[in-house]
Formats: sequence, structure tokens, C-alpha cells
Amino acid sequence: MNTKKIAFWSVVIVLILSIVIAIPPASVILLIGFPVYKWLEERKKVKKYEQKYSEIIDVDSAVDTSNTELDKINLKIVELQESYKQKHIIYNDLIDRVAIYDERMNFAEMGMYEPHFDFDTSEAYRDKIKEIRAKQKSMIKEESAITCSTAWEVSGSKAEGQKMTNRAIRLTARAFNNECDAAIANVSWNNAERMEKRIQRAFEAINKMNETNRIYISSYYLDLKLDELRLAFEYKDKRQIEKEDQAELRRQEREEERLKKEVERALAEETKLEKLLAKIQEKASHSEGSELERLQAEITKLGSELKEMQKINDRVKAMAEQTKLGYVYVISNIGSFGKDVYKIGMTRRLEPMDRVKELGNASVPFYFDLHAMIFSEDAPALEAKVQRAFADRRLNLVNYRKEYFNVTLEEIKEKIWEFNPNVEFVDDTEAREFKETLALRHKQELTSINNEIPEEI
Repeated sequence: MNTKKIAFWSVVIVLILSIVIAIPPASVILLIGFPVYKWLEERKKVKKYEQKYSEIIDVDSAVDTSNTELDKINLKIVELQESYKQKHIIYNDLIDRVAIYDERMNFAEMGMYEPHFDFDTSEAYRDKIKEIRAKQKSMIKEESAITCSTAWEVSGSKAEGQKMTNRAIRLTARAFNNECDAAIANVSWNNAERMEKRIQRAFEAINKMNETNRIYISSYYLDLKLDELRLAFEYKDKRQIEKEDQAELRRQEREEERLKKEVERALAEETKLEKLLAKIQEKASHSEGSELERLQAEITKLGSELKEMQKINDRVKAMAEQTKLGYVYVISNIGSFGKDVYKIGMTRRLEPMDRVKELGNASVPFYFDLHAMIFSEDAPALEAKVQRAFADRRLNLVNYRKEYFNVTLEEIKEKIWEFNPNVEFVDDTEAREFKETLALRHKQELTSINNEIPEEI
């Protein structure tokens, strides 16, 4: 019932009561009008709140509605997750396919190549490649590399059908061989596995395209191509190792040649001193007085020099005759390799510092600092013991000729002192040119900053 109707019936009731009980209408209004008025006011407030909170008054209905919406959202989430999962599979497959052809892909996923052959020389690898290629040519000639399982007819002619089949086989051979040749020509240490996959994918893709023609590349022919790829890579790798071995051998030969020259020079100096000493002794035998005293003093001096020269000569001869005599050195180059990186190597040169100077040539930006130079009667063994102790700390875990280790000098000291406690070390790193370079760079930076700051604003 709305407010207008309530007001109408209130007036009617007031009139009836005033007639029935003979009370003036004003008194009736006072008796019942005020309560009615209050009821109407309260009713207005209730209506107001009902309108304002009508959407949440029915809690059960609101909960049911929310649950329905939640179910819809959860269903959408499940659908999105499933869609994402499917698309992620497609994405990974595409990345895998692209990686086979893209040399610029990050090689974080690159695995270590496992050799399939184990020949002693690169010539053996080359001979094996020739053998593999001969087998491939033989299969092509015998028509067993690529075969067709159906005798096709063209317009009812088997001859025309055979011509069509032969053309399709030649096209298949050209497509597959070109793909394999490209992979073999470009195989290297960082893509060997990708090149294998590239050939495998080409084999699968070409065979799939030829399914309707019933033309297939032989699995054995594929294996021969994969073997050729592996041999090509391992041949290149073996050639590189042989080059490094030859370079090391030439270096050793140069050191041997230097030792021989040192022997010749030491012998010449010793002979010269012996002749001079004999000449003075002969002269002294015919002298007297102060002249004899002077000559005897000179004979004593030359004798000492001759003994020292003989010691040097004996050491040079021993080093030339015994391949194990030499020096183990510990050097660093903080400007080139950073802190706590040391080279632990060996040299058989009479002047071992020549080797340190040689290492600091134009191939590195700064000279090396020497921390220890240890003479040993078995230098190769001492070098091997120290290097073995830090094998897991090598900077290069592949090429053991790179004798750089990420260790502290204190660790090196402790290890070497186990074998020879008398070895002295130089703790300070001079790195003069590197430190001067840093100072110059700092000065340039300050100058640049000062130039950027305006004198006036």
C-alpha cells in the first residue's frame, strides 16, 4: 500500500470515528494521526534502505551468483592454461627447428660433442671420409640409396612411369645431398649436434613429402651421411690438435737450440779464460817482485772467474743433456686476466725470464709479473704435480696447454712448499703499466667531467 492510499484511509477513519464517538476530528487526528505519521516516516526509511541495499539483501542469491561467476572464471583459466600448454609445445618445436639453421642461437643448450671415431692421425680421418663417400657413390650407382616401392604407370605406360620415378629419385637425391653437403661444410665445434639434427630433419621431411610417390631415402644412406658429418668435424678437430702439438714441438726445439748455443757460448768463454789464465801464468813464471805480485793477483781473479764459468757451463751442459732439468714459474697479469689468475708453467731456458718476457709480447696488453721461479731437476714432474692440484680451477677445462688457474697466491705457495719449502715468492704485484693506465683513465674521466660542468649558469 502506497502513501497516498494510507493518507486517504486515515482521513476516512478520522471522520468515521468523529461521527461514531462524537469526538471532534481534531482530537481524533491528535490521537491516531501522530502514530500514523511516525509509522509513515519509518516506512520511508525502510524503503530507502531497501532500495539502497536491494542487491545484497538476498545473501543466498548473491552467493549463488558469485559461485556461478567463479565457475566461469575457473573454466576460462583452465582453457587458457591448456591453450598455453599447446602453444608452448609448438613454440619449443619451432625454436628447435630454427636452432638447427641459426648459427647465432645462444649455445647454452649446446652439449659436449662425444667423438664417434678414435683415429691417431688426421690422415686416418681423411682416409675414412674417402671410404664413406665411396660407399655412398656405390649405393647411388646400385640404386639402393633412394628407392621406390611402387611400379608406377603414366597413361598406362610402365616405361613412362619409370621415367617419372627416376626423375623423382634424382630430385630427391639432389635435395638431400645438397642439405647434407651444406651441413658438412659448415660443421664446427659449436654446432656439430645441430648439424646432425639438420640432416636427420631433412631425411624425415623429404621422405614425408615423397610418401605419395612411395619414394624413400634409405636409413643406411642416412647413417653414411651422418658418419661423414662426424668424420668431417673430428678431422678438423684433429688437425687443430696436431697444429698445436707442432707449435709446441717447435717451441721446444727452439729452446733446445738456445741451450745448444748457450753451451757453445759457455765453452767459448771457458776456453778463452783458460787461455788467458795460461798466458798470465806463463808470464808470471818469468817475473819477479811487484810485477809477480800483480800477476798472481790477476791469476787468482781469473781463477775465480773460470770456476764460476765452469759451474755455469756444467749447468748448461746438464740442461742440454737432460730434458727434465728446468724451471717452474708462477706469473700473473692482473691487467689482462684480472685478480687471482696465475699461469703455472715450465721452461728449460738458461735465462728463464726470457720465457716470461716472451709471454708478455703483443698478444696481451700488459707484461706479466713474476711471483716465483723454481729450478728443479725434474721440472716436468713438479709442474704436473702443482697443476694437478688445481685441475678443477683451470680457466680452460678443454685445452690443458692453457696453463692458467683461478687460485690465490697463498694456495700456490702452500702446494709448492709441500715439495720445496725453500722456494721464495714475490707477493706484491707490480703491474706498473696497468696501474699507470688506470691512473690515466681516472685523470681523463675527471677532465671529461670538468669539461661537462659549465663555468657559468
